[in-house]
Amino acid sequence: MGALRAVSLGSDQPPRFIVLRYEGKRGALTIGLVGKGITFDAGGLCLKTAEGMLEMKGDMAGAAAVIAAMEAIAQLQPPINVLACMPATENMPSGRAFKPGDILRTFSGKTVEVINTDAEGRLLLADAIAYAKQQGASPILDAATLTGAAIIALGPVCTGAFGNDEGLVQEVIEAGKQAGEPIWAMPLLPDYRDLLKSDFADIKNTGGRQGGAITAAWFIGEFVEDTPWVHLDIAPTFWSDKENHYFVKGATGVAVRTFVQFVLNQSGEGLR
Repeated sequence: MGALRAVSLGSDQPPRFIVLRYEGKRGALTIGLVGKGITFDAGGLCLKTAEGMLEMKGDMAGAAAVIAAMEAIAQLQPPINVLACMPATENMPSGRAFKPGDILRTFSGKTVEVINTDAEGRLLLADAIAYAKQQGASPILDAATLTGAAIIALGPVCTGAFGNDEGLVQEVIEAGKQAGEPIWAMPLLPDYRDLLKSDFADIKNTGGRQGGAITAAWFIGEFVEDTPWVHLDIAPTFWSDKENHYFVKGATGVAVRTFVQFVLNQSGEGLR
């Protein structure tokens, strides 16, 4: 997993790739759940500001959501199978850290040109999603505190949903509606893929500021290929500055309820 390894190089802590399996019914569908697990994000050599780092202990919210969802799924025991993958590491600056201009070889074999080391979450997801795909998971859902662009686009209310299957996107949005987590479908038009073209690798890890949430999703989609997939950018909703309904101030646990409800719906168990 060359992408996960590269992001971890600046840290004194070794990376981890966490895999959980729930086997509810032999021969049944296996849903893949993938969560970004950056345990602290300083931005790597493309260092964030001090203010920008303040909430970055929460950059593992996607992985935490997947782990919590798996705990609930194990208790509810739906007749379906779930594979959960959480790549985990810090993104820190040091003399060993990966650098802009590096070329990484990912788990899938595809190469990535690093443009910005602070666009690291998508690198982790590239390896984790390729692994889930190799293990036969379909569909695959991922959750990640991925982009500030999603916060600008959607504000603090909605999670952004991107995917390669419109029907699946709507199923995830409906699961979110049932679970009380608003999700909004975002465009994933082919023209945005051109912004990720690289002269030196199969793809660049960022397409710049314009349409940043969309190009980030396109990057992840490069490693999903034809597997049905939905990406949830939870950067807008993973943290709350105030108490709101059943949310306390701070981390919201967003996507846990949506993931659990989606798995129940797919298993035929429906709303609980």
